[in-house]
Amino acid sequence: MVNLELYRVFYTVAKCGSLTKAAEELYISQPAVSQSIKQLENQLGVKLFNRTHRGMELSAQGGQMIFADVERALVLLNSAESRMAEMKASATGLIRIGASDTIFEYFLADKIVDFHERFPAVKIELMADFTPDTIEKLKANRCDVAFVNLPIEVDEELTLQGNCMRLNDIFIAGEKYKELANGVALSDLKNYPLIMMDKHTVARRALDNFLGAHGVDLQPSIEVGSWDLMKRLVMRGMGIGVIPREYAIHRLETEELYEVKTDPALPTRSVGMLLPKNVSVSYALHCFLDFLKI
Repeated sequence: MVNLELYRVFYTVAKCGSLTKAAEELYISQPAVSQSIKQLENQLGVKLFNRTHRGMELSAQGGQMIFADVERALVLLNSAESRMAEMKASATGLIRIGASDTIFEYFLADKIVDFHERFPAVKIELMADFTPDTIEKLKANRCDVAFVNLPIEVDEELTLQGNCMRLNDIFIAGEKYKELANGVALSDLKNYPLIMMDKHTVARRALDNFLGAHGVDLQPSIEVGSWDLMKRLVMRGMGIGVIPREYAIHRLETEELYEVKTDPALPTRSVGMLLPKNVSVSYALHCFLDFLKI
């Protein structure tokens, strides 16, 4: 495998004609420069330099034979790096991001603000909706990338990358039912008023599937369409809710809400990212995904 750093050291020594000067230019020690030259000579099986009273000179049967090719290669690499740096500094265009209000608030909001500060010329359009509607927008080319609650059904038109954000579903109670924080059997929750997300949401389907797999039948007294409404109702004593811990962490820390320990505990879910298949990713979107480290 080609070690580019060894060739950079070789080139610098050849240009400077001195190990000391090369070390100063490369900001490394002189022994490190000497060691890199020895390593490259061992790798190539030839002597690259002759030591003279004037310094380091390229050997006729080694260094002189490869110097021009190494120089051209490094010039091309430096040019490529410069072009990429210029592109990143001047990324433009439009990114249309689809996600639920909650994913925007708890996962994307701060990242979008930071990205905008780094790439102010990129216009960002946020499209908030439930996961099923967000997926339809992506497939209809009304957004460029979608962040959705998992699990979802496999779709041959889309590419999925999961685990962008972990979601740990828990039951929550307000002051009225805080004794449940000590623990309760999952099936015993049928004796309490329950507040659940709308049955058409991914979160609700995941909950119903888990309950069914354990032979537990829990029916909600109230169905809601947002996590914020659920938290408010639970705090007012309307019943027991079920929500990702990550979306209620502040209320749990201030003890306005209490985590209800159940046996068995609810499974972990995650937020995933969707991109349309066979559609090229714009440079602006590439920068955004790289910014998210996805």
